[in-house]
Amino acid sequence: MSVRELVVLGTASQVPTRHRNHNGYLLRWDGEGILFDPGEGTQRQMLRAGVAAHDLNRICVTHFHGDHSLGLAGVIQRINLDQVPHPITAHYPRSGQRFFDRLRYATAYRETVRLTESPVDSDGVLSSSRSYALHAHKLSHPVESYGYRLVEPDGRRMLPERLAAHGIKGPDVGRIQREGALGGVALEEVSEVRRGQRFAFVMDTRLCDGVYALAEGCDMLVIESTFLDEDEKLAVEHGHLTAGQAARVARESGVRHLVLTHFSQRYTEPGGTSRSGGAESGGEFERQARAAGFAGELSVAHDLQRVPLPKRR
Repeated sequence: MSVRELVVLGTASQVPTRHRNHNGYLLRWDGEGILFDPGEGTQRQMLRAGVAAHDLNRICVTHFHGDHSLGLAGVIQRINLDQVPHPITAHYPRSGQRFFDRLRYATAYRETVRLTESPVDSDGVLSSSRSYALHAHKLSHPVESYGYRLVEPDGRRMLPERLAAHGIKGPDVGRIQREGALGGVALEEVSEVRRGQRFAFVMDTRLCDGVYALAEGCDMLVIESTFLDEDEKLAVEHGHLTAGQAARVARESGVRHLVLTHFSQRYTEPGGTSRSGGAESGGEFERQARAAGFAGELSVAHDLQRVPLPKRR
């Protein structure tokens, strides 16, 4: 049975807290696992979440700030220690090649797995298969940063009543799917478009065209909301988003499920109060997202949470 879900390994921004590890997110997409932004401690969080090195097929790094990449060394060495039987591909900004090299070879170990390096230096499609196309779009941050987007190809849903009306049944159903027509009946006459699912991962960035290009029409958008709206000046200065900004992007882009994450340490644990004594920070992120007009499914992420992709419409 195919599984499509997000496994949240960490939700902190620059500084981890008692209850938030540095970033780390695994997307299970059918039989494939894509690890995004493995920050420090990701290997241990994988253990706690029941994620094995064998589950990984691809690693995507948005940029080379430590909270998004320091876990690379441990994850890569674990992949080799466990002798993962399939090749793994790593995507990251080409401008950070020196950082990737240092992390990949931070200490001595025996390489047993083929790790393909596929750096990113422009917007576009990075990889394409029958299951999905992986896109990258540049973001706006003090260091070069890219977001990632998975787009499943559209398929077709067979319509039983139309098949029956044309007397198409049994093996002939598969035949018309393969050949596109049967006995003068076109596939389009007995089926409808089944829109492919879409997922986007947007980390450290100000509002920019890339954010909207990644979010457009997504079934799930995982996006940073480092600050609350009252700290928007700090967000712009440091190249980040607020909860309200992230939610407006989701609303304007037609996102179905919004996942907010990458929270500043200036706010206490979800359900606590901010350092300035304001409202409960966990609830406040949700409140501000709703106040921005986002009405879809909403998750304020917490470590080790599992979030299934929405069912097809």
